[in-house]
Formats: sequence, C-alpha cells, structure tokens
Amino acid sequence: MKKMLIAALALVCACGPKDGEYAFELLTTNDVHGTYFDSTYTSAKTRKSLMAVAWSVDSVRAAAGKENVILVDAGDILQGDNAAYYFNYVDTTQTHVYTRMAAYMGYDAIAVGNHDIETGHPVYDRIAREMKAAGIPFLAGNARKDSDGSPYFPEYTVLKRHGLKIAILGFTNPNMKNWLAESVWRGITFESLIPRVQQTVDAVRAKEKPQVIIVAVHSGTGREGEASLESQGMDLLHSLEGVDFLVCSHDHHPYVVSRGNTALINSGSHCRFMGHGHIRLTVKGGKVVARETEADLIPIDKCKVDTVMEKQFHPDYEAVKAFTLKEVGELKAELRTRDGYAGMCDYLNLVHTLCLGCSPAQISFAAPLTYNGTVPAGTLVYNDLFTIYPFENQLYVVKMTGREIHDYLEYSYDQWINTVSRPGEHVLKIAPRHDSRTGQQGWSFVNRSYNFDSAAGINYTVDVTKPAGSRVDIASMAGGQPFDPEKTYFVAMTSYRASGGGGILRAIGIDTDKITDRVVEYYPEIRNILYNYLLEHGSIDPAIIGDPERIGRWRFVPESLAAKGIDADMQLLFGKQ
Repeated sequence: MKKMLIAALALVCACGPKDGEYAFELLTTNDVHGTYFDSTYTSAKTRKSLMAVAWSVDSVRAAAGKENVILVDAGDILQGDNAAYYFNYVDTTQTHVYTRMAAYMGYDAIAVGNHDIETGHPVYDRIAREMKAAGIPFLAGNARKDSDGSPYFPEYTVLKRHGLKIAILGFTNPNMKNWLAESVWRGITFESLIPRVQQTVDAVRAKEKPQVIIVAVHSGTGREGEASLESQGMDLLHSLEGVDFLVCSHDHHPYVVSRGNTALINSGSHCRFMGHGHIRLTVKGGKVVARETEADLIPIDKCKVDTVMEKQFHPDYEAVKAFTLKEVGELKAELRTRDGYAGMCDYLNLVHTLCLGCSPAQISFAAPLTYNGTVPAGTLVYNDLFTIYPFENQLYVVKMTGREIHDYLEYSYDQWINTVSRPGEHVLKIAPRHDSRTGQQGWSFVNRSYNFDSAAGINYTVDVTKPAGSRVDIASMAGGQPFDPEKTYFVAMTSYRASGGGGILRAIGIDTDKITDRVVEYYPEIRNILYNYLLEHGSIDPAIIGDPERIGRWRFVPESLAAKGIDADMQLLFGKQ
C-alpha cells in the first residue's frame, strides 16, 4: 500500500509543471467574415484570406514549436462572403468548409459571433456539432439556455502543454436581441460580459487551476466606462483579474494595449492582421512565480499562402465560384451604394421597391448596407446580390404612427447630417480619421452609415439649415394622399432595425423588446426577396424601381446649399466622382 501511494504521488508530480522557463505564442483571428479563399471569384484579383493566415501560423509554429503555439478565433466566421453562404445554405450535406479549414489550421478554440448566430439555429447548431467532432470547441459562455440557465455552447476548454494548463474561455456578443430577429436565437438568453466573464474566470481557476488564462470575447474594444453592450473590451481589461490575454473583436479595428500583465488584442477583420501575444512564465516549486505578457499585430501578406491548403480545398473553391457566377438577371444601369448618402439613388430605390412589394407595407425604411460598393450595368450574377445586400436580414412589416415615422426620420438624419448656414460647411457628418486598417489618413462618417435610413412611400424634404428635430417635412404619401401624424401605417424594415439595431426605434420611444406586438408580417431574407424579384421580372430597371407613384420622392433642401456641400463632402470621403 505504501509503495502504491508513493507511486501515485510521483505520477501526480510528473504531470505538473517542472521548474523552469516557459514561453507560449498566442495567435488570434476575428471577424473573418467568410474570407476563406484568397480569390474574389469574379476576377484574377486576390485578397487576404485564411490561406494566407495559415502560412503565417505555420511560420510561427516552425520558429516556436507547435506545442508552444495557441490559435484562437473570436467569432464572426460564418457570414459575409459567398463561401460562407454556400456552405451554410446550399451545400449542407458535407462538413462545412470552415470546420474543415479550422481543423486543418489547428485552431484550439473559436468564440461565437453575432453574425454566426445570424445564420440561424440549423446552421450554427450544425457547426457546433461539427466543431465538437473535430475537437475544436465553439465557445459562448454567456449564451444560456432559457429552459434551465445552463450554457448553450461550451464555456471553456483547457489545453495541456509541457505540464501546464492553458484555459481558453469564449463569450459572444451580449446585445444579440438588438442585432437579430428572435427566431434565429430562440431559446437562448445572452448575458452581459460584465460580470459573467469574471464569474466564469473565477470558477475555471478554482476548478482547473490553470497557469494561463485566455479570454476571447465577440465584443468591440470600446472605451473604458462607455457602458455599451456592443463594446465591453476596455471595461473588461480594466476590471478582469487573473487573465493573461483578452481577445476582442466585432468592431473591425485592429488594436493592442496592455494593463499590467494582461494584454488586449483585436486583430481587426477579414484576415488583414493576425493578433500575436507572447507570454513567458517562470515556474518554481511547481508554481508560476513570475509572468510577463506582450502583444502586437502581424500583417498578413496575401501573396504568401499555404499552397497545400489551397490545393486541398480547391474543389470547394470551384463549387463556390460556380455558384457565385450563376447568372440571375439583367441590370439596366449601374448601382452605387455610396450614392445613398447624397439623396435618392437607384440602389436605395431598388431596396425600397423590394420592401414595398411585401404586403401590407405602405412605407419602408432602408440604409446603404455596403459602404462603397458598385454593381456595373449588364448581366447580373449571384455574386452581385451580395454587394447589393450583404446580410441575412429578414424583412418585418411593423405598425407605426405617422408621428413615430416623422420622429424616426428626424433621428436617422441627425446621425447623418449637420445643421449648416453657409457654403463651405460640412453637410454630411464626417470627420478626419486615421484608418488603423490601412495606416492612411482620410475622412469618414462620425456614425455608422448602415444606420442612415431614408424612407419610401412618402414625399418629404430634409432641411439642412434647421436643427435636429425640425428638419423633416413630410408632405404626403407617394400617391398624393394626405400623410396623417395620428394615423397608423405599415412600415417595412429589416429584422436588425426592428430588433433595436442602431437604437433608432428606442430613441423615439418604441420598446423593441415588445416589437412582436407591432409586427404584422414576417418575410424571409431580403437577398432572397431580391432573387425572387429577378426571377419574376428578369431585370432591374431604374424606370420601374424609381416610380415616384410607388416610392415617392425626398430631397435635401435648400438644394443650392445642400448639393454643393454634400458634393464636397463626398469627394473627401470617396475622391472625385
């Protein structure tokens, strides 16, 4: 018995960390948004992708040793590109290409993003099962089952390297209900990262006793104390205890900062950078007596790709390319999404026409969802539909009073324009800004342009000389009928907006937690509505989508002052038109 006890004690000691110096490299990605392949499918042009990330990962592994490298993603992997869409909804019989790529690249853990949830239960539930089978946990510790409060996804995983334990905890965006329709996340409650992350960290430390803790959150870096569910990164950095690395995401802005021995890493988006953390540990008497962390960003070179990976996944690429280049109709005139910032345009006329075609919609709200996309006139292929409508938003028809519609537009335009009194002032609400993604200085909107909703189905003007709250003058319905502030109208809008996205409905006093009380009709994804429109009509004709009897008219006034100011601002944003 004594010999058995000694042997057991010796085995325990052998499994623990030996005294010495240890070093690990943390590599991170986030907001990949479907950029699995280095091709754009439609031309010879290449881009940064997981193929190039894989090359960089292999380079670090070759230098540091495979056992000393941890690879983590912080979410938004399943939306944003044709490849993701194709394997989400078209080819659902084989294992998703992302799951296979993540296994090939050797990811240790992946956090769930809001756009991953956007794909709907059938997709992300399947991905979670596939990831589990591949040995890659799909983490979201703050996503809890409504039925019993237990985690819907795994909370964490523990790696064992050189006798040390490395715990990786993952959490998703807590503001899900303001991003997505309830139907895609039904049965789940998403908790704030504060205090859930610290509570989970404490529980994992007590149970697993890890020597290194990595927290990956699908939340923006944000600013300390801003109290935003969208961007809790800085508040976490300055409040978390016992965490070595905090991996942030969601806002697409590459950023690295440290507080003590905790380093925050946000690698941006679309495989432009790879986050890199380095930790050195000193172990004495089986315990870590000293640790030091540092972090930086590794630029990804699109020309250096993993050629073995490229060859292995080439059949998947060819399948996506064939789907992408499928002809779907004809476009009679070029569409430019940026034209929507200056006034009425063919691009938004199309979106409004699609929305108003969904009974019983009388009015529609829509914003440019691609910041600066162009679809040339000619034959349309399926790829063009992603430029026109990049997200899997559904369409809702919601009851609103005329007064609420007016207030809604007032709030929207206040995010979009300034009050001006003389030529030379900025009409558009823009500011000079350093682009951390490109390193260049330029101009950008102060607020998110995908929240710049205009309306169709009514005739109205927006006076740029008047203060917020008194700019919008609604003259009539599109057909000339009176517009009544006290009357109830049926308004088409995206599920993102109806769920509270952009905060516009809340700003005018509508409780988006009870939006179902106002919804009179649900429609499928707007891109599918566009596809069905093309199947029926065969083409997109400005003369039809721009029919003022159907969509109405709106403009900025006074036109002489507004037009010159907006033209100058558009040149600052996009260069000579």
